[in-house]
Amino acid sequence: MARPLAPQYTALFGRPWAVWGSAVLVATVNVFLFAFDRPWTASDGLRNWGDWALTGVGLVRRPDLLPPWLYSGSLLNLGVLVGGALAALLAREFAIRVPARGELAKGAAGGALMGVGAVLAFGCNIGGFFSATSALSLSGLGMMLGLGVGAFLGLRYLLWETQHRPAWSEAGGRVYLQSGAGAASRQPWAGALVLLLVLAAPFLYARAGYGTQGVFLLFGAAFGVIFQRSRFCLVRAFREPFLTGDAEHTRAVALALVVSTLGFSILKFADLKDRTEWVFPAAGLGALAGGLAFGVGMTLAGGCGAGSIWRAGEGQVKLWATVACFALGASLARLLAGQTGLLQKLGAAVFLPSALGWGGAIGLIVAVALGWAMLATWNEETRRFSAI
Repeated sequence: MARPLAPQYTALFGRPWAVWGSAVLVATVNVFLFAFDRPWTASDGLRNWGDWALTGVGLVRRPDLLPPWLYSGSLLNLGVLVGGALAALLAREFAIRVPARGELAKGAAGGALMGVGAVLAFGCNIGGFFSATSALSLSGLGMMLGLGVGAFLGLRYLLWETQHRPAWSEAGGRVYLQSGAGAASRQPWAGALVLLLVLAAPFLYARAGYGTQGVFLLFGAAFGVIFQRSRFCLVRAFREPFLTGDAEHTRAVALALVVSTLGFSILKFADLKDRTEWVFPAAGLGALAGGLAFGVGMTLAGGCGAGSIWRAGEGQVKLWATVACFALGASLARLLAGQTGLLQKLGAAVFLPSALGWGGAIGLIVAVALGWAMLATWNEETRRFSAI
């Protein structure tokens, strides 16, 4: 019975998905998510996890705090985690990978830096850059600049470590539960079971009176599967031009940004969504400093907000530490920023069409995305800014 479906299964889980097609798919799903309720971001849900953990041990008092299984951002992240796991299982790529202690420390430090950066920029590289830019917020472009500088600085540190302190992260990790080469694996059966549970979750939520929450879980799982199968990565979009010169992910992210911006613009122009939604008061110091901290952190960790989550789902223990420290770092940084009044001093909320008109705002973002892709492609050919 399974033999007629074997070619389709191989196409989905036997080989990686095309990065370009996955980029368009990610952007399209993000537009649908915005139309449904809100754009995608990872930091919001991770901070909810941190708030919940700190409240549980008595360090934070949040009587209004929603539990992670009911908070939309948390459910998106949980979906990404589960989606990454089920895709890895179906592809026989799941394994518990325990890194060397130096790598584990970099994962934790990178997560903490990303948590702080996400608070300053009012979002991670997804919410604060990708979705904010798509929503025509000037803060998104500011964070983009900070992410580029931060990725460059983080990469310079990694190269220094490789040359002067290689023992800090030398090989010494362990791998468990890896599917044996050429051997029959039970991983696809476990993946199928996880998939059935994901599909059943919305019905269970609906029966409990929380139908919307179940839909968020499905959106997150869709993102997780797409990312795991394509290895589509925003970290690589910022890092690889400075490392190897490879610009494939940079071009793919630029394309996804244009598609997402056009979709968001239609929703806002037609008054289907509020024009100020996802326009953050961080155009200025917040976006630049937040992007800088986040860029360094994601380069050290080897995964951004969303990337760390789906990689944790496929068994990367380093990214488990990243996710945990991101959550706690974002929660503590937001608490400190709120108590000191810093949140009101991070910048202005600038909706680009209000300053440039709709055509000028969309044209600016398309021009930035096109220029980014062209510069990365030129560097790919010349290796002018590449370390390798």
